[in-house]
Amino acid sequence: MRYRMITIIAAAYAVTTVMAGCSGGPSPSAPPAPPSNTSSSARQLPYAGAPKVANPLPDSVLSGSPCDALTPAQVRDALGSEVPAKADTLAGIGPMCSWSNLDNGAVISVFFTVSSKDGLSGQYANVKPKAQVWKELPAIQGFPAVANVSPSGGNPKEFCEVNVGISDTATVDASLILSDSKKGKTDPCSVTPHVADAAISTLRQKAGA
Repeated sequence: MRYRMITIIAAAYAVTTVMAGCSGGPSPSAPPAPPSNTSSSARQLPYAGAPKVANPLPDSVLSGSPCDALTPAQVRDALGSEVPAKADTLAGIGPMCSWSNLDNGAVISVFFTVSSKDGLSGQYANVKPKAQVWKELPAIQGFPAVANVSPSGGNPKEFCEVNVGISDTATVDASLILSDSKKGKTDPCSVTPHVADAAISTLRQKAGA
């Protein structure tokens, strides 16, 4: 069960990120492909209506593991209990970390996107026009953020992803699957920003900001 939930959330994120990096994206049946790194060099960032990151964090904050982005207490607050972290790497995307509560079905994940160089611009250009859900959020600790569910990203009543632009070329992303008791009762895009906020707090401390 734990592996299945992590696989679902990783696959959902992979599809969303590939769409952000490659115009039009692959068909749902295609295997994940590395995001394109050409658009940021070919266009001036930001583009497609994405906001500029006024006070970016240095790239060095993404040098560690996403598993260190949330403390045990923050994981407990999000999932209802402390659970071990599950580290992985998505080809062409970067490192990810997931935490799964097997008792209630909730899953949270944090991703550091180190392969795609378009930041939020790729999301605005390629995910926004096709998204099942697209919400521009209030800035998270001064950084622009959006909540979304791509067409292949999952059930919007259960799943949400939040992308936070820490620079014009990079995002830190959090995703969440609601616990069984909250499905159909809580908007997942109202909860996922709290996970993203916790991750940004850790990265700001790392940067001394």
